[in-house]
Amino acid sequence: MLVKWLPPSISKYLKMSKTERKYELRLTLWRTPLLYIICTFFLVAITVYLDVGVGIAQYTYDSFQATFETTRSLISALIGGVLTLSAFTLNSLLVVLTTFSGQFSPRMLQNFVKDKQTQHILGIFNGSFVYVLIMFLAISSNPVKYYVAVPFATVGIAFFAAVTFIYFINHATTWMQVHNITDTMKRVTEEMLEGDFTKDLQRLRTEKPGELYREWKAKKQIVTSPISGYVQLILFKDLLQKAKEDDIIVEMEVRPGSYVLQGNQLFTYWGPGAPKVNEKDYLHLIRMGHKETEIQDLKFGLNKLAEIAIKAIGNDDPKTAANTIYQVADLLLTLENKATFSPYLVDEENQVRLILGVDDFEFHLYQGLGLIRHYAQKNYPIITNIIEALTRLAGAVDKRNHTVIWDFATNTIDHIYTEFIFDLDRKLLLRHLQELAVITGNEASYEYIERHLKEDTQ
Repeated sequence: MLVKWLPPSISKYLKMSKTERKYELRLTLWRTPLLYIICTFFLVAITVYLDVGVGIAQYTYDSFQATFETTRSLISALIGGVLTLSAFTLNSLLVVLTTFSGQFSPRMLQNFVKDKQTQHILGIFNGSFVYVLIMFLAISSNPVKYYVAVPFATVGIAFFAAVTFIYFINHATTWMQVHNITDTMKRVTEEMLEGDFTKDLQRLRTEKPGELYREWKAKKQIVTSPISGYVQLILFKDLLQKAKEDDIIVEMEVRPGSYVLQGNQLFTYWGPGAPKVNEKDYLHLIRMGHKETEIQDLKFGLNKLAEIAIKAIGNDDPKTAANTIYQVADLLLTLENKATFSPYLVDEENQVRLILGVDDFEFHLYQGLGLIRHYAQKNYPIITNIIEALTRLAGAVDKRNHTVIWDFATNTIDHIYTEFIFDLDRKLLLRHLQELAVITGNEASYEYIERHLKEDTQ
């Protein structure tokens, strides 16, 4: 009942799952500063109590004491100073971030906002301002002849805010270095792969489906989407448990990150309990919204990195593009090591209850390096960087993916046969391609490519 009376901006968090709430709160600026402001009220109460309630001035040396007028003047000056410091810092930083967003990625501002260090620093600035403001009101309504705790605490907080300002500038300049940005984006996706949610999902997967209620599949029911939007989150464990209770098998027609229109298929189901299924119970376990999220969407993390590389290519910044390509390769390696691509999820009795749409290694390879390759076109140094990244990736992944990597590499250089290429570019490209051929066992194919590449470019 309480949810109905709360503003929509707050009530929406109460309707979310724990995973969604954690993700969305990290994207907001008010949570961490609000905690600092709450702590500030307790600090004000303690400080004023020491001076007004306990009267610690009578137990200290005269040199540590400040009169009421001196204390009030000090706090009055700091109110404007702390506010100006906070406003100037944030305003300047937002201008710089807006410029960077246009140059590299529109998601940079969002990523900076949800950075933990950024939120703690903003909390310190806001808490400091609220502290001196409330303290000014507190001592005005509770004047005493001498203060000790109030001036010392106020000066200490002002000094701490000044040091935080220096730290903030250092943090911002370090964070905005492109190699740090790409590394942060990669780690966010890796944390998703290594998180409890993903680990729980991997434990439910099986390679051997077993009983699939095939005799019931001819009578399968289709459930369509009630709204248009992105599939942001699927509560797989709850969905699996519900399917077990109803004794059915659910096959998802969409996956996290998919965009569906109203009336598109979401999932189908069949089994002995199909006639008694309440479809609304299942729809509540598939969360949809107007934006993409990276809670479960691996493709989104790869696309973000690819976007920076594409922007760098357009801005004639090959070093940034090359660094991002290597970060994509590293993320693909983590994906290959951590993710299992079996579509079958089973319950405690090893009965299949969910069948998922699965994106394999080849799909993710395209989502990362394929998009960069498309925009690189005739930029042969970037093409060479892609081949080099594929070579490193092939040396680290399981051999079952070697064919996929080799096919991707050869397809990447197909257009070069009809284009002019500088001798040194060709030599460097062939050197990395030969190394890849040796790793993947395609020496014969390499010799054919080498012969034709040399003939067609002379």
